[in-house]
Order: sequence, then structure tokens, then C-alpha cells
Amino acid sequence: MTLATSPLRIALFEPRIPPNTGNIARSCAAFQLPLSLIEPLGFSIDDRALKRAGLDYWPHVDVTAHENFKSFLEALPKPYRLIGCSRHGGSSLSEFQFLAGDVLLFGREDTGLPADVRDQCDQICTIPMRGHENVRSLNLSVSSALVSFQAGMQLGLW
Repeated sequence: MTLATSPLRIALFEPRIPPNTGNIARSCAAFQLPLSLIEPLGFSIDDRALKRAGLDYWPHVDVTAHENFKSFLEALPKPYRLIGCSRHGGSSLSEFQFLAGDVLLFGREDTGLPADVRDQCDQICTIPMRGHENVRSLNLSVSSALVSFQAGMQLGLW
């Protein structure tokens, strides 16, 4: 499967923490999902922590870096639906209906998705949390795995 033929893909908007990106890359390898990294990144692609978190799975990840959000959007195969994944203001993951061609977009660990990026999303998806008042958010790699697994289940990918 290539970026052009994958029914589902993961995108990280300006990720900051190398182990999170490495762990997400590992999930992408396991689920055979393409990974897009939208610059600027908070680390170098050659960062040891990034490679350590991804272990020896990097050769099995279809990863593409984009110089900015605009170039990322221009590179997406059509048709697609951009699904912003956010801790607030979205439809619950438990009720969300995913479609083939969806791009799951996750924001920075420290600030999430900025308003101008959220505005360009077709829909926003939120993971429901019972302890929401006590917990700001889940770890980025955990969130990515939960949403991509749920989407893949709905689409019959596994």
C-alpha cells in the first residue's frame, strides 16, 4: 500500500517530542498506515530518541515530511477528508463515522491544533474521557493509536 492507495493515513502537525513520533511511526508500521510529518518539527529526523522509540520499524513506515501545512494539503491524494483529532470541540470517537480516504490529523503536544488549522478540517474527533476534569489530555502516541485503531476497525482494515 502506498500513500496514494491507503484508505487511512496519520498526520502530525509540528510534533515536538521525538519518542511520541517514534511510537506513532511504530504504530503506523504495525497498521500499515502512511505517516505525514508537518514541519517545523521540534527535533531532527535523525534524532536518536526518535529512532530509539521507532526501534527497527522505520524501514517499514511510509513517512513523508512536508515543509508546512499548505504543502501537506497539496500533497494529499484526492478525495480525502481531513479529520482533526482534538481533546475538545469534536464528535465523540465512539460515535464518529470514518470513511476511506480519511486523514487523521494530530496537533502539537504542547498546543494541539491551532484555530486556523482546525478551521481547515472537515470534522473534529474527540476521545471521550470520564476523568476529563482531572486529565487535560492523553499522550499523543496513545491518542493516535486509539483513533487509528477505531478508524481501521470501522473500515475493516483489520
